[in-house]
Amino acid sequence: MAHIPDMTSESPARHAVDAAIAETGLAIETRELPKLERTVARALAPGQDRVDAATFRAALCAVRRKPWGSRLMDLTRRAGEVWVTRADTEAAAATIDDPEPDDASLLRALGEVVRARLRATAPTPEAALETIRADLFDGTGRVLSPAETETLSRAVAAAFGLDAATGFVEAVRRTADARQEEQDAIEQAARARRREEVRRLREWEDSLVAFSEVPRLLHCSQKEALRWIAENRLPVARRVPQPNGTERWEFDPRELVALRARLPEWRGGLPGVATPLVPDPGTRKVGNAVIARVAALDRYAAHFKTARALKRRITLVTGPTNSGKSHTALEALARAESGMALAPLRLLAHEFREALTARGVPTSLATGEERIDIPGSRHLAATVEMCPLHNPVDVAMIDEAQMLSDPDRGAAWTAAIMGAPARHLFVLGAPDCIPMVRRIAELCGDPLDEVHLERKGPLVTASEPVRLQDLKPHDALIAFSRREVLDLRAALLARGRRVAVVYGALSPEVRRAEAQRFNDGEADILIATDAIGMGLNLTIRRVIFTALRKFDGTQTRDLNAQEVKQIGGRAGRYGKHEQGVVAVLAGAGSASFIRAMMAAPPAELADLRPQVQPDADIIQAVAAEIGSESLFGVLARIRRAVLRPDDPNYRLANMEQAFAIATALEGVSGLSLAQRWVYAMCPVDDRDNGIQRLIHWAADHAAGRPVVPPGPGRLPPPDRAERIELERAEKRHKRLVAWRWLSLRFPDAYPAREDAEDATARLNDWIEDVLRQQSSRSRAGGEEPRPGQPPHAPGRGHRKGGGRNGNRGGKGPPRHSVSGR
Repeated sequence: MAHIPDMTSESPARHAVDAAIAETGLAIETRELPKLERTVARALAPGQDRVDAATFRAALCAVRRKPWGSRLMDLTRRAGEVWVTRADTEAAAATIDDPEPDDASLLRALGEVVRARLRATAPTPEAALETIRADLFDGTGRVLSPAETETLSRAVAAAFGLDAATGFVEAVRRTADARQEEQDAIEQAARARRREEVRRLREWEDSLVAFSEVPRLLHCSQKEALRWIAENRLPVARRVPQPNGTERWEFDPRELVALRARLPEWRGGLPGVATPLVPDPGTRKVGNAVIARVAALDRYAAHFKTARALKRRITLVTGPTNSGKSHTALEALARAESGMALAPLRLLAHEFREALTARGVPTSLATGEERIDIPGSRHLAATVEMCPLHNPVDVAMIDEAQMLSDPDRGAAWTAAIMGAPARHLFVLGAPDCIPMVRRIAELCGDPLDEVHLERKGPLVTASEPVRLQDLKPHDALIAFSRREVLDLRAALLARGRRVAVVYGALSPEVRRAEAQRFNDGEADILIATDAIGMGLNLTIRRVIFTALRKFDGTQTRDLNAQEVKQIGGRAGRYGKHEQGVVAVLAGAGSASFIRAMMAAPPAELADLRPQVQPDADIIQAVAAEIGSESLFGVLARIRRAVLRPDDPNYRLANMEQAFAIATALEGVSGLSLAQRWVYAMCPVDDRDNGIQRLIHWAADHAAGRPVVPPGPGRLPPPDRAERIELERAEKRHKRLVAWRWLSLRFPDAYPAREDAEDATARLNDWIEDVLRQQSSRSRAGGEEPRPGQPPHAPGRGHRKGGGRNGNRGGKGPPRHSVSGR
């Protein structure tokens, strides 16, 4: 409804608005008046009650820009232009100086903005197209249809000044159609192959017989059958738990019939001496018992032949943070003629390499995504998953052994501790790891020495919560999600504090740079997730928890004692701050909780059996036994067969993500079983659609197409970057880490490694520059937090996305960290 001037108003701004309406004849909605008056009031000089027409029109445009942006979003979504962002529409609205534009005018302004953004996204139209598609996929999981891809290609062509004669749009359309057909074929083939593997497994299960049938099939007595089962001569194909706590044993009749010829030997043989089972080569229905023996996960320690051939000695060094565990092992490693240092994170592997190099020991590096080979070096720093199993060394060290209990990576520590081919192995960790390391040493038959170190400086718990306004230099605030870290950063920057941040989504290079800024005094306050718990040397005086609960990938729960000790122990750096203080932020919870957790004894582990999982050799052996090249089929049989739930020594690790990747890979033809297993081990985060992207890459690999590395995309000036742009850059970096991991294993299929390294470096530099900006930027989707008030009332709730923090902790289920290995 058009506004009718109210001549009784005495406000100068209202007088100015009424006069300008009368002069310009512009129609004003009643709902626009309050904001329009406030905007005009700011333009009035003291004592004035009039503005000229140009000023009034500019004020009216300022009032209407937000609705124009919303109108443009509506128009683009109706047109299927899903790549247009709200930032684009807001930027376009900001260029409009006509207070009454039509849709065509709005769209022309938007077109200029979008073309400029597309040109800045990548150096070539092909790369721009792929970057936009990848950003959409990361942000929403949306895969553009062929029609949407064609529309986007026209926009990209216009941005780069390509005309129809270039054939760009037509080429994109043909490629999109072909890719869609290929994707449909992959999905159909995957479903068909999965059905076939499930049918084979069910057919085998349906053929099993109860124990009552064993004497008839073997031509023996029931007593003899029971004795031979106890002597491990007769394979129990399946053990089915019953409601009353017993088990129903089922047997493969083909296996039993094949064993008839052995009965005379067994009846005359020595009791208690089992004869190894030899599967019948004429049958493809191999029983679970045979599969279990082939996989040999119930005899996992024997799988590491090089380590078992050595006369190993294990020294377990435990103690709290800042007790000098790493120093002890590094000194022994530096004195050895050969050795290796295994770390939980790529960042820490670099630190171990630098520590050894500083001691005059040339050291190479091996992580999931990079290699540094030093000619003549006999020492190696590596991540735990990269442990070399066949090159004996004099001394090895494995850090953070409490990770044995981690549901996602625990099996890697089991393999490293059991398989490290070192004559003297140092295992370092928190006291919580002692019982499981003892168990592993017993299973390996290795002698174990134990050394416990005490903290070098005192650590105290603050009696009262700390207020945000009372923070001091060298304080570290601990939150449990990226969002909370950035909200706290905005709140402190608004107060004029200098801030550094560390969270799991940041690359190791950026985390290290932020830690260095804090250590050098360029930042007063560090805000971090539990990503600081491992791999960073920090000169922290006080560790202050901003929440006492976290989301751990499954549920929101209270922090446990090990987490509080691991993080709180970062306070007080020997030689810098002789006393460390652990506290809680005001409003986040009780200081007594922190005090109780810090004083708690090491937690008793519910299950001391180390976690194990198959490797490439085991995968190949099982595949050969069941006569299948299906990774899905192999893993399905392994999950069902290789370890009984009540195995006294080992438990099967969580393999859900590997199984999910194997399931999706079923439809991709042209990859060997070994190659599929490599893809299944690739560290991706499915919360960022990592598995779907992995399948696209695998399809290109299988088809003989080079897999092009992701680009850095458009990077705005760091001082104008919004939070959503920072998050987009972090996701691009994660894509590049996964690509680089695969390029080391498939260099022919992933050939442009230098381009990927350049893009990674650009993203790292840009993210670091953004975080260096010491001025507050607006938060995506909300207002700036009030100075002095922790955003979102820390401690009173938790948003999904924290907890594991991406460090290996940030990676959802099973959440392989792309920065850790």
